[in-house]
This record gives sequence, C-alpha cells and structure tokens, in this order.
Amino acid sequence: MGSKGLWRAGVLALTAALVTACGGASTPTDPYLWLEELDSPRVQQWVATENARTLGVLEQDPRFAGNLAEATELGKSPDRLPFPTLRDGGVDNFWQDGDHTRGVWRTTSVAEYESPQPNWRTVLDLDALAAGESKNWVWKGVGCDPVTHKRCLISLSEGGEDAVTVREFDRITNRFVPDGFVLPRSKQSVSWVDENTLLVSREWQPGETTTSGYPYIVKQWHRGESLTDAVELVRGDKTDGLATSPVLLDNGNGRRLSLVQRSPSFWENEVSLVAGTGLVRVALPPKSDLQGFAGNRILVSLRQDWTTDGATFTAGSLVSLDADELTADPTRLRARPVYVPSASQTLESVLTARDRIVVTSLDDVKGRATVYTPQPDGSWSGSPVPLPDNATIDAVDADSAGSLAYLTVTSFLDPATLWQLDTATGSVAPVKTSPRQFDSSRYVVEQQKATSPDGTRVPYFVVHAADMKFDGTNPTIMYAYGGFGSSMTPNYNGLMGRLWLDRGGVFVLANIRGGGEFGPAWHEAALTTNRQRAFDDFAAVGRDVIDRKITAPSHLGIQGGSNGGLLMGVELVQHPELWQAVAIEVPLLDMVRYEQIAAGASWVGEYGSVADPVQRAFLESISPYRNLRPGVRYPEPFVWTTTKDDRVGPQHARKFAARLAEFGDPYLFYEATEGGHGGGTNIDEKARTSALEFTYFMRKLM
Repeated sequence: MGSKGLWRAGVLALTAALVTACGGASTPTDPYLWLEELDSPRVQQWVATENARTLGVLEQDPRFAGNLAEATELGKSPDRLPFPTLRDGGVDNFWQDGDHTRGVWRTTSVAEYESPQPNWRTVLDLDALAAGESKNWVWKGVGCDPVTHKRCLISLSEGGEDAVTVREFDRITNRFVPDGFVLPRSKQSVSWVDENTLLVSREWQPGETTTSGYPYIVKQWHRGESLTDAVELVRGDKTDGLATSPVLLDNGNGRRLSLVQRSPSFWENEVSLVAGTGLVRVALPPKSDLQGFAGNRILVSLRQDWTTDGATFTAGSLVSLDADELTADPTRLRARPVYVPSASQTLESVLTARDRIVVTSLDDVKGRATVYTPQPDGSWSGSPVPLPDNATIDAVDADSAGSLAYLTVTSFLDPATLWQLDTATGSVAPVKTSPRQFDSSRYVVEQQKATSPDGTRVPYFVVHAADMKFDGTNPTIMYAYGGFGSSMTPNYNGLMGRLWLDRGGVFVLANIRGGGEFGPAWHEAALTTNRQRAFDDFAAVGRDVIDRKITAPSHLGIQGGSNGGLLMGVELVQHPELWQAVAIEVPLLDMVRYEQIAAGASWVGEYGSVADPVQRAFLESISPYRNLRPGVRYPEPFVWTTTKDDRVGPQHARKFAARLAEFGDPYLFYEATEGGHGGGTNIDEKARTSALEFTYFMRKLM
C-alpha cells in the first residue's frame, strides 16, 4: 500500500474508533453525525489530522510560498483604496494593513480624504484593544447616535462569528463610555431611538431565539437602566424563519422613524411603526425591503407585484411613500414609482442624500447609476450619471444631510476608481484609483451566452489573453453563486491577475439563475424545488466553454462559496466528468439536515424544508453529501471551512470529507480555526486561504 493508501487507512481507522467510542454510528444512515459537534475533543482530533494531511500537500508544493507572498503583499498594500463612510461632515474608514492586522477605525475631513495622502486620525486601534483585553476581536461595524453623532455602538466578534458584543464608544474622548450601553455576546441587532434610548433584539433568556438561532424579542432600553429593566416592545414567533429586528429610518435632517421588522421567512417581512400608542402594522407587501429615507420620502424596493391605492407596481421596482401619510395611517399607503426595470434590468442599491437619491442598477449585467429628484407632484425625475460603460458600478455612501455621494467603478481589467458625485448639480469626477496590480493590456473580456436544458439563455463573462489559442488546453477557473438574489458582476482581482491570468489561465464568471442579475424573476426561477435550474445553468456554461474550445474537462476547475459551495458540491456529484478541480468554500452540503445546522433554518424560503414531503424528496435528490456514491471517479475537490462559521457551519464540509474518505476517493480538506463565514478575520488569514486555493488549482489544471 502506498503512502496515500496508508494515510487513508489511518483516517478511516480514526473515524471508526471515534464512532465506536460514541457507542456506534449515530444513525443507521448517517455515520458522521458526530462531526456536527462544533468543537469537541474528538472533532478537534479529526480536524487536526485532516489539516495536517492537506497542508502537507499544498504548503509543500513549490508554488505555495510564492503564492502566499503575492497574496500577502497585495493584501497589505498601503495604496489600496480606502473606502469612505460619510459621518457627521467627515469621512470614516476601517483599515487593515501589515501594521494593523486587526485594523484601525480612523477619520478625516472630506478635503483631506480626497487628497493624495490623507492625514488620518485614529479613533480606535483594534489591535491594541485585542491585546489589552486578550481577545480575538474582529470588527463588525459601528452605528452612531442620530442626535449628537458622538456616541457610537461598536460591534465586535470573537474570531469572526456572527454573534457580537456591542459596546458604547465616545468619539470625543476616544474611549468606551464608562457605565455606557453594553450588550454581551449574542446574535443581536440594535438601533438608536435617540441619544439615550435603544431598541434591542437579542437572546434575552436562554432559548429565546427562532429555530434558526436569531432573536425574535425586541425591547426598549434607556440609558442608566439595567439590561434586565428593558421593556418588551414586541415579539415575533419562535417558529419564524429569521428574526425580529429594530430599524431606524433617519433622513439626516432631524426626521426619524423607529420601526420593527419581523421576518417569518427569509423572503418575507412584516413592518410595524413604533408609535406613541404602541406598534402599528405598515401595509407593505411581504416581499419588500426598506431602502432609506430622503427628505420626506421613504424608499421601498419590491420583490413582488403590489397593488395599493388603485395603482399596481411590478416586482423589481423601487417606490416611494410620503412619510407624513405613512405616519398618519400606516394601514393605507399611496406609493409613487421611482425606478421601474425592463426585462434586462435589475435594481442593485439605493443611496439617500438630503433631498435626492442615487440608484445603481444593472442592464444586461452592466452597471448604471441614476440620480432621482422628487417633484412637487410626488413623482420623480431621473438623470443618468455619466460613468464608464461595460463596468460594475457600486454605491459606496452618501451624505444624508448634504449632496455628496461616492460611487466606485471597476471591471475585470480596471481597478476600482472612486467617483465623487454631487447629487444637487449632477457633476461627477474621479477622486481616487487603486493601483494596477497586473498588466491588463494583455487581456480581453467577452460576454457569451449558453443555453440551459430548458432553453434559457444564460450569460457569462470570459477573461483571457488576447492571443489565446482556442485549442481546449487553457487552464480555466469558473465561478458562480446562483442564490439569494445576489448578482455576480465583473470585479478587479489583482491576485487572480497575477497568479492565474499571468500564468496562462482563463477566468469565467457565470450569471446563473438564482442570482439577481435580471431581477426577482431570475432569482425565483431557481427557488426551492426549481433549484435544479441553477445547477443546469452552471453545467450548460461549462459545456459551452468546452464547446468553444476555450478549455477541456481536464483543464477546467470550478469555484464557489456558501450557497456557491452547495453549487460546487452538486456539480461534483452530478457532473464529475466535466471538471478536473472543484474548490468548495464554506459550503452547505447536507441538504437533508441543513435546517438543524447553524442558521440553516433561516433559509427554508430559499431551499425548502424536509418537513414538506415534496421538498424533502427534492432536497434528498440534490444533496451532495447524500448523493456521493462509491465507485464513481470524482475529481479531487478542495473543501475548506472555518470552525467559527456560525452561519452555515463547518459541519457540512467535515461530513462531506468523511464520506469521501469512506469511499476511498481523493480529496483535500482544510478547516481554519478562525474566520467566521467570511473565511478570514485579517489579511494574513485571507492570504493563506487564497494561496492554498490557487496552489490547488495550479496543481490540478496547470
């Protein structure tokens, strides 16, 4: 028996010993249920054994050291673009580099920020805080009070998990507030009412969470009171799919509305206005989302058709509501259209300035931006923002009390450029650009379309050298997500350029159904028992790049994370003949038990539930973990996850690897101890994971 056979026999012996020590297999059909234990000694032993084997392969590859050096250099580059947050007339930024591994929260003026070398003032040094408190603090965001803007609630996570500790910070003294608001670790959400009052949703007593582990009780908490004195305002239901959370709408000019949003499922919301007499339900449709508050207009995006006050608005539209009318009678709403998409368009995001809004959208997966101005009769007029075409346009931030907004423009071959937009005049100008990290002049981008089995045309992008030979020999990485209405758009990736394109590789981005590239209908086409459409779309794109002789199965690798990790697992099982490499990142893989793992129960609206016989049958039919079969030649996957992922959970990846080991199939498995669902809490962790993944692809495809 060779060294690989000896290793695999050892893993199987360890697995058998641990199962036996537990009194035998946990269930007749799932001998690896014990790997769902989050961090027990036997799981730690199993993970350590797997990690040692995988790192022994990838880190010993002669290319790994160079890959790691490149990833670290790019991650710590001091001339990266510092993304701005406009707050109280200035610019805030959270920044990580070689000297600030965990990061610093810093601030400057708008004029300084737009200068070539801004003079930043540190507000909070997270590295110093973590060292002083012996905590692995990870920054999870900040929200400042809407009245004075001087007291802020900072959310900190240990190791990157979604659960956070919330602490009040004084921006004048640069100190945490003595006897200020403190919320111990929990999955929780909080909003200010005024400088002395909060609305808080958290696990108040053990077990007071929904089936997916999120809070459903909202209480009002006043300064100076004990947390136990907070007064209950509303509670959702323990059977809710997601959470009940407070929401503050602030127009930046002294008008605020406190609301509570209950989410019975991932795609349904019930919004109530917090009024003097209690809560009053707002007559919004279930599939809608609050997008902001500008002037006297509340912005709402629709994921379903909606008829109100005699007018009908189509799914995918953005509408506005008069705030005075809403507060006078939340049960009767009159809406006005703002943005109405065509079949090729989709709403992406909304920024609110003092009396105008900025809408970013896609048109055939190409970015657009428009400034909308309210008219005296309640309608809106739109003015397109003249920005580069064939690019991705992302909303960054806007001054809710003024007219300044920032947008970024990027593409596969052009690094992000930050543009300043004056929403009052419509003037726009670039102010900062990230440095080029590879010579993009050598490459071209094409947009192609593949035909899915049901006849749907599925667009995808190909990035390749201009002189590439169409002979089927080009090493190719293909990426997709295909879920939760999230749009995948062109984005500059210096590491992909240096480590892949510059070495003769090709990159493909597939815009499959389940995403949001063409609005709610594109997303809903692949919901629950229709999800096979997304898997078919991806396979169709794979076949199309093969048919075009861009690559061949022996040179084609695929990559995806989270829901995209599920996609990768399905593609490995359903089409093992199409791929040579499969990178499965922080994935869902056991779709029969996903509702019992981490926050899985919150995604029933996306995937369906085993409680429904029809949906269970479908989940069983597509579950990668349940559909692995002995005797099939699967491509060797690289499956990685993190122990601190309290959203999807590392259990899926572990069980999948154990099943592959049982069948004697080749695979690589790696579990980082820190990182949460994002796969890394700092630059070094992210660089290591990237280096491992690129080394894997090079080994398999180049």
